[in-house]
Amino acid sequence: MKMIIAGGGTGGHLFPGVAVAEEWLKRDKENTVLFVGTEGGIEKRVLPGLGFDLATIDVGGIKGKTVAQRIRSLAKLPRSFLQSDKIIRSFRPHMVLGVGGYASGPVVMMARFRGLKTAVAEQNAFPGVTNKILGRVVNKIFVTFSDGSTRYFPQHKICCTGNPIRAAFLSGMDESTEKNDKFTILVFGGSQGAAAINRVVLASLDRLEGIKEHLYIIHQTGQRAEKEVREAYHKKQFAAEVHPFIMDMPRFYKKADLLICRAGATSIAEITACGRASVLVPYPYATDDHQTGNAEVLARAGAAILIPEARLTEESLAKAVLDLYGDREKIRIMEEKSRRLARVDAAARIIDECLIMMRRDNKTKMNGEKTANL
Repeated sequence: MKMIIAGGGTGGHLFPGVAVAEEWLKRDKENTVLFVGTEGGIEKRVLPGLGFDLATIDVGGIKGKTVAQRIRSLAKLPRSFLQSDKIIRSFRPHMVLGVGGYASGPVVMMARFRGLKTAVAEQNAFPGVTNKILGRVVNKIFVTFSDGSTRYFPQHKICCTGNPIRAAFLSGMDESTEKNDKFTILVFGGSQGAAAINRVVLASLDRLEGIKEHLYIIHQTGQRAEKEVREAYHKKQFAAEVHPFIMDMPRFYKKADLLICRAGATSIAEITACGRASVLVPYPYATDDHQTGNAEVLARAGAAILIPEARLTEESLAKAVLDLYGDREKIRIMEEKSRRLARVDAAARIIDECLIMMRRDNKTKMNGEKTANL
């Protein structure tokens, strides 16, 4: 059977789609999957390395854009619908799943117009514009949270599955061979990096001087900040490896004793699936401040330390790191509580629901053919 997974743009949209694709192929070696995204999205550089095929359409965003940018995006829509229809007619999928991002809109809409089974996956407590619109027309809506996003969608379409996690995050997380002798901190701010986190981590190094010999820092900076961050670690003689983007993130999770990162829905799902302790700095400008809500779930459970960006200083960050460095038992407890929050079967549940829809569709078509032959 064939599935199209449409959307992307950011890792938060793309990687849940990759998790679903992995489960889809796991179910039957004859299954195939095609991703549809844009030339400028993260999917263009990530999917080839993961072995997935990608088709692209020319589409842009509207929310948060200037008037001129909105006009250009709207002008692209007719072409993007034609491109989507061509891809659908060529690939002939049995199912189309939108995972958020601009590309999912035209593809899912055209699939529904063609009479195909369609669904969307919403990672966040507050859905984006594309998924709000698509929620009115698709057959099924997969949500991460049992509250929050559910009020934006027709209730009879909702299935609460959790946020899908790539298989690599679920295997071998307790392997001690991955850890080194030093206290290892993994710093990242999403696929594009986070300027505030980069800046404060570097500023806090002087306050961590006393434990410098016992620290090892892995830092995903984003393309723009790589050189500056690399030079700062070198100047202060901290043991660190700096990457503009980390492709094999599961491997680095395995190495880490502590994460310092944003609180996007996909990061939260990965953190809990891996059972890692974290210092969470929510992106304050996310829609309806949903990252703060994500982080509060872990903080209330004792699985993470929450530092709002408005209170993120070299003092507050260094204090959190020093406290956890000096109390390994506290880290062990945080890891245990983090793991308890995980929903590791999300991808499997989504595929189960998709298969049920497709089987019902096939059964209806077969019954229709039998009636026509009578």
